[in-house]
Amino acid sequence: MGMVVLTMKASVIEMFLVLLVTGIHSNKEMAKKIKRPKFTVPQINCDVKAGKIINPEFIVKCPAGCQDPKYHVYGTDIYASYSSVCGAAVHSGVLDNSGGKILVRKVAGQSGYKGSYSNGVQSLSLPRWRESFIILGETTKAYYLPFLPGTTIQPVTLIQGLAVTAAEDSHSTLPKPSPSEASATSSPRPRPVGHGSGETDLWSTTSYASGQNSPGANPGIQRPDSAGAAFQKPVGADVSLGEMELWKPGSALLDAGFVPKEELSTQSLEPVSQGDPNCRIDLSFLIDGSSSIGRRRFRIQKQFLTDVAQALDIGPAGPLMGVVQYGDNPATQFSLKTHMNSRDLKAAIEKITQRGGLSNAGRAISFVTKNFFSKVNGNRGGAPNVAVVLVDGWPTDKVEEASRLARESGINIFFITIEGAVENEKQYVVEPNFANKAVCRTNGFYSFNVQSWFGLHKTVQPLVKRVCDTDRLACSKTCFNSADLGFVIDGSSSVGTGNFRTVLQFVANLSKEFEISETDTRIGAVQYTYEQRLEFGFDKYNTKPDILNAIKRVGYWSGGTSTGAAINYALEQLFKKSKPNKRKLMILITDGRSYDDVRIPAMAAHHKGVITYAIGVAWAAQDELEVIATYPAKDHSFFVDEFDNLYKFVPRIIQNICTEFNSQPRN
Repeated sequence: MGMVVLTMKASVIEMFLVLLVTGIHSNKEMAKKIKRPKFTVPQINCDVKAGKIINPEFIVKCPAGCQDPKYHVYGTDIYASYSSVCGAAVHSGVLDNSGGKILVRKVAGQSGYKGSYSNGVQSLSLPRWRESFIILGETTKAYYLPFLPGTTIQPVTLIQGLAVTAAEDSHSTLPKPSPSEASATSSPRPRPVGHGSGETDLWSTTSYASGQNSPGANPGIQRPDSAGAAFQKPVGADVSLGEMELWKPGSALLDAGFVPKEELSTQSLEPVSQGDPNCRIDLSFLIDGSSSIGRRRFRIQKQFLTDVAQALDIGPAGPLMGVVQYGDNPATQFSLKTHMNSRDLKAAIEKITQRGGLSNAGRAISFVTKNFFSKVNGNRGGAPNVAVVLVDGWPTDKVEEASRLARESGINIFFITIEGAVENEKQYVVEPNFANKAVCRTNGFYSFNVQSWFGLHKTVQPLVKRVCDTDRLACSKTCFNSADLGFVIDGSSSVGTGNFRTVLQFVANLSKEFEISETDTRIGAVQYTYEQRLEFGFDKYNTKPDILNAIKRVGYWSGGTSTGAAINYALEQLFKKSKPNKRKLMILITDGRSYDDVRIPAMAAHHKGVITYAIGVAWAAQDELEVIATYPAKDHSFFVDEFDNLYKFVPRIIQNICTEFNSQPRN
């Protein structure tokens, strides 16, 4: 009996060995027949941003034409992940505009990114950003994908370079599969073509095998939380050798490891827009909330605001927008500083509810002039103030006086009249021709007449284009921010050191009243005796503190009094370099009669458009002051009996400057 058992065991063992040898031989024969497919590098579009690609290191192929400025790049050498990958490659010099393959590595976010112009690409500056990347170089490497048992072997296009897993990043050791699992599922370690076994492995093999080495893994289904899954194809996928695939946002199967931002909770990854710097305006919309407008048309009006907000690209470096709704009385819905991007602005507009009442647009314009464009409400001072008034039909109050005060305050008023009065309705209009009485200029640039509320959307783009054309916003220029102001200061011996310091204080007091910058009012100064000296030109200092310090540093010269020569010198050395869109103001201070003739130089100044104010002290000749001053002399010449009384004339001079400015023709 024992012998029989032993004989049976030997037969079973012999049969098992035969099957094992046969299986091994079959596997070897199959392996010989299998040719591993070759993969190519994925091609992406020029507008793909690094933040869209989840891999910490990857290879992509860029097409030609990525030098176009519409593909935004942020930073220099180290780029914010909100940048175009291919645009950054061109900017860095790794690629030219013909495209090519690049190796990209993600790095830590930076506290700031500095823009620069390089290789035909202008990169932009950006504040702190959470993730960055660098372009390591151009590459032509290709990779092999390991064979997946149970699938039909066909050539497959590689969509993205291999991912480096978190396990490799932390240098941890992965657990080895059991022998039975290894025999059933393991495959040879993939290697880049041409790499020796001793080279440093930059690419994760685990990313291939993660799906294979997991019990029950289905190679045809991608797990979005698995880096390796990004490289698996659906079972039976038929892709021809060498085929180049483009990443398509929103794809159900993320073949390339690209994850559309809409499918992830990544709103925080979107940078807060800094706004369009080419449209840096402070904008107020005065919307009609009267009862006559009705709910449906009020919704159309809100949609119009939403469309404008979207088109403007709201942000702290670009346009800011607030809304005032008016009926019987106006009320601020939100101010300039409430919402700093278009997305938040759109949400706020949606929440606006109709007030009802009359259409008192004039009262609304007064409200905006007095309250809306203030520093506490976010007015930036240097940005043009723009008010867009929407009215259904016609206002129920007068707008002319309120609009005049708004213009004098530097507010550019646009007027959009929707479904205006037809002929038999004009008898009910409170103020005929109200739009022309309200707008900044009556040249058609500031007015829109919309025949139907249902056509209001057609006004979005024309309006945005006009409000952003800051060079044509004529009412933004005020008497305080639109001049090149040159002081011509008598430094003769009769003035004396102490009085000269008093004159400089007078010059400083006048300068303080103006908004000083490179784009606003600029200040220059000339001192004269027999000779002349340029103390500083219009382009020397661009801030009020710098101007005041420069005035304080002017040294007393001492000498004779050649006022005529000084005027000619100022015309050549100061006002010849004045900007064409600036008002030219000359303020001349002297304490005596000139040794030379002033009539011809004064006439030359008048012909060149220089508005001259003549300030005489002590022994100055009144008749000479009137010759120097611009007509009418009573508004442009002043006489002071003592130097110590100069300060009293500062308010009057400023008032005359502004009155003259505001009296200019509106068209």
